[in-house]
Amino acid sequence: MYHSILPGRTWLDTEGRRIQAHGGSVLYQDGIYYWYGENKEKTTGDNGIWHWGVRCYSSADLYNWEDRGLIIPPEPDNPESSLHPASMMDRPHIIYNRDTKKYVCWLKIMNRDGSQTETVLTADSVLGPYTKVREGLKPLNMSAGDFDLAVAPDGKAYYYFERVHSETICADLTPDYTDVTGYYSTHFPHISPPYVREATAHFMRKGKHYLVTSGTTGYLPNPSEIAAADTWHGPYAVLGNPHPGDESNTSYHSQISSIFKVKGKKDLYIAVADRWVPDHMELKYEEYAAEFERMFAPGYDGAVEFSRKFGSDGSRNTSIADYVWLPFRFEKEMPYLEWMDEWRIEDYE
Repeated sequence: MYHSILPGRTWLDTEGRRIQAHGGSVLYQDGIYYWYGENKEKTTGDNGIWHWGVRCYSSADLYNWEDRGLIIPPEPDNPESSLHPASMMDRPHIIYNRDTKKYVCWLKIMNRDGSQTETVLTADSVLGPYTKVREGLKPLNMSAGDFDLAVAPDGKAYYYFERVHSETICADLTPDYTDVTGYYSTHFPHISPPYVREATAHFMRKGKHYLVTSGTTGYLPNPSEIAAADTWHGPYAVLGNPHPGDESNTSYHSQISSIFKVKGKKDLYIAVADRWVPDHMELKYEEYAAEFERMFAPGYDGAVEFSRKFGSDGSRNTSIADYVWLPFRFEKEMPYLEWMDEWRIEDYE
């Protein structure tokens, strides 16, 4: 039984098994927290399995998590399905629509032709079962990468995503949350990886909107960046790297997937992050950033070798990926994530 959070240490569920909720988010409902994400238990890097569905866990204390099973199972018998285990499905996000009384889940799908689309599912319960309502969705006719979903107090919902290898988009969702309306804004344009921002995570505090993003270096970690605005669509002003004293420039060897406020706490916001490569803690960002930049330069012909070297072809063993959960500290409007080997929810007001 756990009595604290131990960032970077292997986290086991109440049955003693490694938690598999990667690229994950935390949803609060009726006194219970639900942590869900990519189930990578079979993704050893040598079997062609990218995922084994979306798994969910529940907890009342944020320390001890009960496995609630696969809320979105894989579809191994349908090679054409976006939920086939070989399909590159990432970063599930679930929001609740109070008008339709549906839980709406979006999944990012990296297709074999290089495009990225979305699969959208709905359910009557956070634990499912979920039914596909859209597959192959190309929002705004754009190749859509890592993303976050957020709901305003008035019920309107927003979709923040990486327009692949280009910029960040904020798009309004339709009233049922299963598509985009066509209204959007653009942010953080960059010429190419590793500078393009991905893994967007949105949160609100004291009327300010914050977007935390990472650079684009595959499963290898890089420096995070945080930006703030007064409205959902910005404009967003970049504030800097929220990881102070991080000599490796790797966001403490992790990538943030979502941020949530702890219910009943005055000002406790937790960054949920994956440590995708715990077996390569010696790496520093500068050692591989230049190779990502070269890959997107004209005339580059080493894409296959590059993908194998950096694990972007599915050869990375992500079944052993760990988690880095840290609380934000705020200096005026700037959020910081200090490294802590151990910390407790009870130590916050």
